[in-house]
Amino acid sequence: MKRFFAVTLGLLLLGVASASFVSSASAQDAGWTTLFDGSTLDGWNVLGGANWSLDESDGSVMADMGIEGHLVTDSSYDDFEVIVEFWADSPTNSGVYIRCSDPTDITARNCYEVNISDMRADPTYRTGAVVAVSPPLEVVDAGGRWNEYVIRADGPHLTVTLNGIETVNAQDSSHSAGVIGLQFSTGLIKFRSVRIRPL
Repeated sequence: MKRFFAVTLGLLLLGVASASFVSSASAQDAGWTTLFDGSTLDGWNVLGGANWSLDESDGSVMADMGIEGHLVTDSSYDDFEVIVEFWADSPTNSGVYIRCSDPTDITARNCYEVNISDMRADPTYRTGAVVAVSPPLEVVDAGGRWNEYVIRADGPHLTVTLNGIETVNAQDSSHSAGVIGLQFSTGLIKFRSVRIRPL
């Protein structure tokens, strides 16, 4: 009888723990929208001449040839947090553009560009920087591995976290809303698991 009660109590505690885990996981996922899941480019427009293609082996979209190009969201966003996973060769030049006011012309002049470029001689523009706004607070090399950007735009407050390390914490009011663009310029770049939530 004691064994029966011990087993029953154990199962009850396991059920409570499982329910708590599910509840926490649901709360963690609440509010996030997947912009790219590796299966389709629906919701994205292709600009420029990069050879974008889906790679089923790792659920990414990649480019490694052609002239500079971007994948651009259909929708515009103002205050948000976006997570972007990317893989780049060390000599790659790429970036994540946010709040782009013109969805047909993606540049660092009409967007915020969160750079991906380990080889830039001027650290102002290397990986982790927001071009023309803030150099990276810490140098983090991204070449040859998967990385995670967490980019937050809350009014004029911009933060960038690369692999858990904050690289930008700045104030700038140049751009208030717009589309998001993923860039190919040179080298090999892959993007996957792009998620966004409003603030």
